[in-house]
Amino acid sequence: MNMTRRDSLMLALAAGAATVLPFRVDAAAEEAISAFTGGADVGTGGITLTAPEIAENGNTVPIEVDAPGAVSISVFATGNPTPAVATFNFGPLAGAQMGATRIRLAGTQDVVAVAKLADGSFIEARQEVKVTIGGCGG
Repeated sequence: MNMTRRDSLMLALAAGAATVLPFRVDAAAEEAISAFTGGADVGTGGITLTAPEIAENGNTVPIEVDAPGAVSISVFATGNPTPAVATFNFGPLAGAQMGATRIRLAGTQDVVAVAKLADGSFIEARQEVKVTIGGCGG
């Protein structure tokens, strides 16, 4: 196979883009989390994120999140093109501050649940989900 200069240049550009892309995706997720928290510090503990360790199909990944005392819970998928996947809001008459849904994951990635508590503080839980069949265009 004969490679021209144009082919080698395109290959080098593609390799460069592939190495930078994961950092940009994680940056988008961190920006989305920062937008939800308003840049406030995020603690841990007091929130439970239940997701499968291995998902056979990225199109329907069941998750459940529980954060007693929360007024809002937002769920983010760090490797998705659009990281914010679900938000649950709770009023003063809510019996429990928990939510369950199915989300779509583009591939193996972290799922992050961030809860805003009644006192204005934020807590988070993270869990890696290994996807065997891609969901978002994969």
